[in-house]
Amino acid sequence: MINMNRTSPNILITGTPGVGKSLMSRILSEKTGLAWIDVSKFAIEKECLEEYDEVYQCPILDEDKLLDEMETLMCEGGKIVDYHGADFFPERWFDIVFVLRTDNTILYDRLRDRGYTGKKLEDNIDCEIFQTILEEARLAYREEIVHELTSNNLNQITENVNRICQWIEMWKIDNQE
Repeated sequence: MINMNRTSPNILITGTPGVGKSLMSRILSEKTGLAWIDVSKFAIEKECLEEYDEVYQCPILDEDKLLDEMETLMCEGGKIVDYHGADFFPERWFDIVFVLRTDNTILYDRLRDRGYTGKKLEDNIDCEIFQTILEEARLAYREEIVHELTSNNLNQITENVNRICQWIEMWKIDNQE
């Protein structure tokens, strides 16, 4: 727990690109009123990017600057943080961590449809196959707050959102003064 005076929890939703983090985060934010922080967009807005990675065709994140920019927001509570990395965020920021997982054939099609090719496509599929993000989360956070959720289709995303909403209600009851 990061601040016992918070009235709402902080949630990390992570996983390989293409597993449905942004869709689930948006739906969850709409249902709960918690603020959704899409870390990739936030990093652009707050100029937390370094040079461009030609191999992966994306800018490189300045993690220290990003964490400085997010610190005050996270202390307020009530945040849904959506990002494909998990291990550099401070453990104290989150009350619960959800790692979304998707079947590799479904993920392959989603990433290909996004224009991923070559090494970027292969590495992201490998990341999912080898449960890289799940392992990162398990190493970075207390075991009891890390949960794996299957995210192959809209029905599963809806079920996951409903489960998380129930968890939020219990968190609020458990953390009342």
